[in-house]
Amino acid sequence: MAPGSVFAFLAEHRRELFADSFTADLFPSGTGRPSLPADLVGSVLVLKELYDLPDTQTADALKFDLRWKVACGRSLLQVSFDPSTLVYWRRRIAASERPGRVFDAVAEVIAQTGILRGRRRRCVDSTVFDDAVATMDTVSQLVAAMRKVARVVAGAGEVIAAVCELDYSRPGKPDIDWDDPAAKEGLVSDLVNDALAVLGALAGPGAPKREEPAADALGLLALVAGQDVEPAEGPDGTDGRWRIARKVAPDRVISTVDREARHTRKCKSKRRDGFRGHVAAEPETELITDCEMTMAAGPGSTDAEKGVKMACRDRFGEDSGGQDAAPARPAGDTAETGDTAATVAAGGEASPASGRDAGAPGQAADTADQQHGQAPAGPPGTPQDAPLRGARDQAQPASARDGEGLEVYGDSAYGSGEARAAYRDAGHDTVIKPKPLRPAVDGGFTLDDFTVDEEAGTVTCPAGQVRPMSKGRTVTFGAACAACPLRARCTTAKDGRSMTIHPHEGLLRAARAQARTGEFKCAYPTRSMIERVIAWTATCNGRRVRLRYTGAAKNDAWLHNRCAAINLRTLLRHGLTRRDGAWVLADQPSPAPESCRRSPRRPLRGSPGRCQRPVWWAAAYSRCQSRISRPQGHPPGPGYSEAS
Repeated sequence: MAPGSVFAFLAEHRRELFADSFTADLFPSGTGRPSLPADLVGSVLVLKELYDLPDTQTADALKFDLRWKVACGRSLLQVSFDPSTLVYWRRRIAASERPGRVFDAVAEVIAQTGILRGRRRRCVDSTVFDDAVATMDTVSQLVAAMRKVARVVAGAGEVIAAVCELDYSRPGKPDIDWDDPAAKEGLVSDLVNDALAVLGALAGPGAPKREEPAADALGLLALVAGQDVEPAEGPDGTDGRWRIARKVAPDRVISTVDREARHTRKCKSKRRDGFRGHVAAEPETELITDCEMTMAAGPGSTDAEKGVKMACRDRFGEDSGGQDAAPARPAGDTAETGDTAATVAAGGEASPASGRDAGAPGQAADTADQQHGQAPAGPPGTPQDAPLRGARDQAQPASARDGEGLEVYGDSAYGSGEARAAYRDAGHDTVIKPKPLRPAVDGGFTLDDFTVDEEAGTVTCPAGQVRPMSKGRTVTFGAACAACPLRARCTTAKDGRSMTIHPHEGLLRAARAQARTGEFKCAYPTRSMIERVIAWTATCNGRRVRLRYTGAAKNDAWLHNRCAAINLRTLLRHGLTRRDGAWVLADQPSPAPESCRRSPRRPLRGSPGRCQRPVWWAAAYSRCQSRISRPQGHPPGPGYSEAS
């Protein structure tokens, strides 16, 4: 085995990493305990997810692969366990009070080495993982949901046979001419009418209270019967004619097998189905500090919300290592550590202006949703109300400036106004790229050219016209635009310019001002490190990892185990070893040099807006130049050594 590999490390230190206490709480009784020791279970879980193997191949690797045998302490003659044993252990761990114990064990090692001491930067990003099930069309979902009701609900088989037009006992889809549009519309109508008839008989007035499996089956049938269909053209929906809707339902269930898998998009041209994995990492050490798997779309799955959650519950944020570090938080624990994080919503922009025809020709795209959507604002240290007058709600709390918070690096998806307010209130700095404003006229005025007075509740346009904000924070200039000499640069709407002011407009403006500074442009590339960590997490041996489990909870446990394995491999690159009963780094990395990638809250010395080179740069540059320019055979210059 290669020195420094995960196999060699587990062969020497697996009992210290996964002591008997690793699984002791799973078996409170002293009898009836499985024969697999804790170090074997922990080692197998780490290697399985590091190499992305299914259960059967994991059992075979432990049986035939010598590296696995040495790493897990198995002799050459010892056979492996049955693959179902892994299912048993996953269920045991998931039902315990510490479902992320593998991640926690590696996190304790990180804390004891002190490698994150003093490192406050966190880069956040997310990626979409393909689900383990097939995406089902409307017909397949209706048929599958009906058959599930027949299996789970007592007496449902007789009811289905009595009230339904179609025969659901035959496998596959109903036999029709799929090239005939009329036949397909008739099939959809029959399926929906059958579902409504069954629901009326089994879940209507007077129906008995069902147990959870039966209630879930009936609820699934009701969901798939209504999410994708609409009344056919012409009738009012009472004649039993239905068709598949010409739209995608919000938060659509895409499979009856995995009800939490969702449609999502990373861009307009590419749609993905599955779950979204969120990762936070420290950029210099490349260690993953937190992760979470959520549904790919829907409430509680947005990047902005999860970024705030991971920053607020960062387990290394207090001391960043050492014996006094904060105790490890159980993985999967989504309880908030601050009042603000629980209320963050990534899509919390104000409603668009009312009283306007959104489809009118020449309508100016001036609402806050269109202008900046989730546009991020600058770090909490920047003046939040610099572009505004009297923005009292944007004032920074004194308590947020007392402690040393994190520096969060992220793309524009993490910078909604609500998320920036939560970062500010929690005392964290943000280096998040804002989305640019889109002027209604090319080269014309943007929202930043308007002056907002929060105290007076007014907005002043570039021409000096003042208008009040409504309760919904909408502003309409209307007739004032008719004779305005700047109209050609402002709007093309017939009724004049209108806009919606975001509740956190001061934060968003400060972010756009911050992004124009040279220091931000110098610091923001730090975020690119998270792309490499995402690649380690989402790929294996050059292929994209595909999830093997159903449901967000099981896939979240998988993500924590995989991130734990990646962290262990990263620690070995930093020289992880055990000395005098403690985890240490053989070659402890020196503290991060004073570089240009600093928080905008603590500017470097020198002229503002310029990236200043640190002191060590001059000596390093001099040595490089001496090596390059010294002729062959010429003695080395000052400060140069052959070992450098």
